[in-house]
Amino acid sequence: MLWSAFRKLESPDTVQTVHVMALWVAGGALIAKELLFRYMLAVAKRVKSSMLVANARMPALMRPLRWWWASALRATRGLPHSDPIAALIVGFMVAKMGWGFGWDALHDLMDRAVDEEEVKAIRQTLKETPGVSDVHDVRTRKMGDMIVVDAHIEVDATITVEAGHDIAVLARQRCCSAIGC
Repeated sequence: MLWSAFRKLESPDTVQTVHVMALWVAGGALIAKELLFRYMLAVAKRVKSSMLVANARMPALMRPLRWWWASALRATRGLPHSDPIAALIVGFMVAKMGWGFGWDALHDLMDRAVDEEEVKAIRQTLKETPGVSDVHDVRTRKMGDMIVVDAHIEVDATITVEAGHDIAVLARQRCCSAIGC
């Protein structure tokens, strides 16, 4: 897209003219894509899928936005260079978003820890579990769309191993309910 935009700026006679109706069509496509984006983003957040977030964001606005900008500039200002300029703007937006998604994906592949707020919520959920007297050494990492938690919980030393195991199972269930296992 960027290369094509540069080529069109070099030879503006290759840029095709677009009717004003294209502005309305591109505007309608922009609204439809925005609604689809909002829906996909809500689903992605509900299932905690970084892949769906990237899938929702990347194509959602780029092409309609480019055509809308170009058509609007051409229709209202009569600017023949509007399409290559719009393509440059959108091309740089795509590159920036791609870099961000790539960076996040790289971190996910390297098992990065979840953010501190989520760790605090996990720790609090574990501490509030009946039978747990303390929690320490909470470690987390993202594995795809899942969160893997390793934590040491302390229970009363005078209870049976079976009772301690039951408390650990309950703590795990509560943690999974809180973070969505």
